[in-house]
Amino acid sequence: MMAEVITKEIEIGGRKLSIETGKLAKQASGAVMVRYADTMVLATVVAAEEAKEGIDFLPLSVEYREKTAAAGKIPGGFLKREGKPNEKEVLSARLIDRPIRPLFPKKWNFETQVVATVFSFDGENDPDILGAIGASAALAVSDIPFDGPIAEVRVGRVEGQYVVNPTVSQLENSDMDLTVAGTDDSIVMVEGESREVSEADLLGALNFAHGYVKQIVALQKELASLVSKPKREVPAEDADEALATDVKALSYARIHDLNRKIVKKAERSEESKKIKADVLAALAEKYPEKEAKIAELLHDIDKDDMRQMILKEGRRLDGRGYKQVRPITIEVGILPRTHGSALFTRGETQSLTSVTLGTKLDEQTIDGLLPEWTKRFMLHYNFPGYSVGEVARLSGPGRREIGHGNLAERALKNLIPGEKEFPYTVRVVSDILESNGSSSMATVCAGSLALMDAGVPLGRSVAGIAMGLIKEGDDVAVITDILGNEDHLGDMDFKVAGTRNGITAFQMDIKIRGISFEIMEKALAQAKEGREHILGIMEAAISEPRKELSPFAPRMTSMKIPVDMIGAVIGPGGKMIKSIVQATGAEVNIEDDGSVVIAAVSAESSDKAREMIERLVELPEVGKVYKGTVKRLMDFGAFVEFLPGKEGLLHISQIDHKRVNKVEDVFKIGDPVEVKLMEVDDMGRYNLSRKVLIENPNPDAMQEEYRPQHRHSDRPRRGPRH
Repeated sequence: MMAEVITKEIEIGGRKLSIETGKLAKQASGAVMVRYADTMVLATVVAAEEAKEGIDFLPLSVEYREKTAAAGKIPGGFLKREGKPNEKEVLSARLIDRPIRPLFPKKWNFETQVVATVFSFDGENDPDILGAIGASAALAVSDIPFDGPIAEVRVGRVEGQYVVNPTVSQLENSDMDLTVAGTDDSIVMVEGESREVSEADLLGALNFAHGYVKQIVALQKELASLVSKPKREVPAEDADEALATDVKALSYARIHDLNRKIVKKAERSEESKKIKADVLAALAEKYPEKEAKIAELLHDIDKDDMRQMILKEGRRLDGRGYKQVRPITIEVGILPRTHGSALFTRGETQSLTSVTLGTKLDEQTIDGLLPEWTKRFMLHYNFPGYSVGEVARLSGPGRREIGHGNLAERALKNLIPGEKEFPYTVRVVSDILESNGSSSMATVCAGSLALMDAGVPLGRSVAGIAMGLIKEGDDVAVITDILGNEDHLGDMDFKVAGTRNGITAFQMDIKIRGISFEIMEKALAQAKEGREHILGIMEAAISEPRKELSPFAPRMTSMKIPVDMIGAVIGPGGKMIKSIVQATGAEVNIEDDGSVVIAAVSAESSDKAREMIERLVELPEVGKVYKGTVKRLMDFGAFVEFLPGKEGLLHISQIDHKRVNKVEDVFKIGDPVEVKLMEVDDMGRYNLSRKVLIENPNPDAMQEEYRPQHRHSDRPRRGPRH
């Protein structure tokens, strides 16, 4: 018997959103096809039948894949099929993972995989939010326990008006790009960028988004009620009261004292390991094979004690108050051969960031569902194992590194001047050398400092800060500049980056079901205080961009040529432009509108390339003196190339004041010669003179005046050479 096909739909932002189940991928635990306009995403979820033993984490994996056929494209490159996920796919997978992960049962130890696949893309409606809606809906109609549904929408603001799920073209004119996920009663995830918007504007966008989130959540609930699939049982809690009592008796006092001792991260970690080792040794005989449970109980004791210390005593692990930022030190220009650099250290978090300035040829080409485009500002974030005292294999960037780098890039990119003002490709690289909380926000600060050190005309300094939350019932503490443990054991990680004028990027993840708008408003206000404190320290280190670029950075020269002369500069098969590059060592890029950008390490190289291009596009001017080259010798004179591709006749009578019997007596092919353009005849031919530029050795003798020579019967009759 075929499963019943069930479809629910709603209008969101003037377009129809539909969710269908029962037709596709029926062997998955849950599967839905989500359609918005003509963009379609299939979301599936599967959970293993057997639990994975001995793990203390949720075994959830989320994959998001874009089929290029969805946009009527064939993959670029040598292999004509999709390969490993690109950066866009990784970031989209994170937008699905982060809101659903906190809503699984604590004891769900069954391997679970969510796969979202884009099968149709209409070129305007981004499928990433459909992946999140689909993942939630697939879980809702499956037998997997899930405290959802959640929904996700994008918010833009065009001409002062909030827009739900703005199209690709609308986003180009929007001053914010905000992705919001939530349940029917709270926000669970925020990610986005903006052009220095206020905290009030951001809260307004979140409130606007949540209205649509609630509608889509209600739609999923209707769908799930029609499917009515029983949920699997959640494994029972291993409640061994005797073991819990013994573990607490052996460890609580030591954990309590350690949490109130101001020590470095490494020392705290070592002390925690000693406590764990001592408790395991003391209970090994009484509770054999209970190591994992004992470790879990120790973690819970530590978590509860730290949270109570913050809530009841107003004290944090390093002794700070709720709003206090850790000590900050800054050094700029510490790497002599990079184009810009900065070392930003906040507590035990440290970023060494460099800036490299490149040319048009260094732009990154992005190929995906949208038409191929290029990117001239890039920020890359690296998190080696040694930054946290661990041994880790060095390989390509992981999802976390891509996500953190993207957040920092979004924080800075809208402050980078346009290509016409600053025609460089810019790459920022942040290497995290130490980490104890919010290395992505340290990257924002270090990136801003390094850009100014490089002389990039950044309008204002940009700083970032991470906010945390501890919430137990009605007791709430919002804490500024969170440590690694405060992130791990707390309820929220809310990162806010911006200038003194407003917010440029933000990211929020929570580990509880949701938080109120009042808490978010408080967190944003407190983040602004912390951000302005950090900006003050940054501005004291470097308050404005360097006036001069590094001597090792390429120099850019811009010029404009007539559009109809572009072909002359490029030459057949690129011959002419290649010769310019070879002769000068400069890079030359020509746009379709005739804009030319010359990149060179030295002014001499740049000037030489500019001069060669100017000569190529220069129009001959009667009366002007040119440095030419003899190209052909005739009985009646020499043909001289006085501009690239333009030859004129230097008649034998115009070579010298004295009589010249044979042209070969004066010139050979390839000789340089300075000539003056005397006229352009009625057939467009150029007549040159050398004689008028030479001092007359016999000024008293009667001299023959210049007479046009174009009537010479042996001269070829042809138009001007271009």
